[in-house]
Amino acid sequence: MKIRDLMTTDVTTVNPNTPINEIALQMKSLDIGSIPVCEQGNKAVGIVTDRDIVIRSLSQGKMQANAQDVMTSALIFATPDMHAHEAAEMMAKHQIRRLPVVENGKLVGIVSIGDLATVNMYTNEAGDALSDISKPTKRQM
Repeated sequence: MKIRDLMTTDVTTVNPNTPINEIALQMKSLDIGSIPVCEQGNKAVGIVTDRDIVIRSLSQGKMQANAQDVMTSALIFATPDMHAHEAAEMMAKHQIRRLPVVENGKLVGIVSIGDLATVNMYTNEAGDALSDISKPTKRQM
């Protein structure tokens, strides 16, 4: 099955100058943990997770930060024609739960580990990916 058949297409985005407090409020109201960052024309440039806000901003006392200050700009993404198995492998390899879906540089959707798990034939792959995603990383002190 292709990612285009599983992805969510109604994706909330922010721009690089969106303040983190606005992003956090959007996450809360939508009950989501990440929001893609797009420039004009829906060009995907990064993603902000709830963890990014805490680690790269709040924990450092940077309360006035914007999306561009905390986002992950080395965007790991899927394409609409990518096979679901490949997306699950990417999620496991990079320990991420959501993949923005990008076509010709533009955000067209997002797919989550939960989306993969809803299709019976990908339940094992989703479980394996979640297991790999959940492995602890080395603590840096």
